[in-house]
Amino acid sequence: MTRTEKVVVPDGEFDLHVWSPEGGGPGVLLLQEIFGVGDYMEAVAEDLVALGYVVGAPDMFWRIEPNWTTQHNEEALPKGMSMVSQFDWEKGVGDAVAALSVLKGLPEVGKVGVLGFCFGGTLAYLLAANAETDSLVSFYGSGVPGALEHLDSIRAPAQFHFGGSDPYISRDDVAKVERAVEGRDTMEIHVQEDGGHAFHNRKAPMFYQPESAARAWSLTEEFLQRTLS
Repeated sequence: MTRTEKVVVPDGEFDLHVWSPEGGGPGVLLLQEIFGVGDYMEAVAEDLVALGYVVGAPDMFWRIEPNWTTQHNEEALPKGMSMVSQFDWEKGVGDAVAALSVLKGLPEVGKVGVLGFCFGGTLAYLLAANAETDSLVSFYGSGVPGALEHLDSIRAPAQFHFGGSDPYISRDDVAKVERAVEGRDTMEIHVQEDGGHAFHNRKAPMFYQPESAARAWSLTEEFLQRTLS
């Protein structure tokens, strides 16, 4: 079952796309990558619904172009990068907090976690530092290594995923996150050394690496079950 809820903020409103299994369940706020809430986010949402989660994917680029989405190919990369360059991070984190609040308030939702990919991986991390959430999963957020001062603000159990061969996030930067997370009981990091950027995106042939994706997703499923059940 899919529906759209409205998220109202002081200077406007935007869509929260909601997928729900029969009878509801724990919630997952799904934060998009640079291509918008398109076929890949829908595929991830369907995976999560099959596992019993209520999924909410907010339209994070609404201030630039409402409900914008594009194909996952080389031609679309510059436009996706351009959307991110126009993104207001301060307002955007506020929008994500508001979307989290709407998802938490749905009658069929229990505990709520946040899961983000790429651009959304950074946004999920910043959201968890600014709001109460029960779980955080961040996939290859390029902004995470440069914002490690926020780690202490995150109270939720957190799981970070990176590719060890990511052309956009150096292995040295990933190592910074590894060192920062080390010794924190509620945080874990998993690096698929053979993984490039966006290796989980099965809708993008240029990025998708099935083996890295399967390993990381298996860890994600287990972590969400452990932290949200």
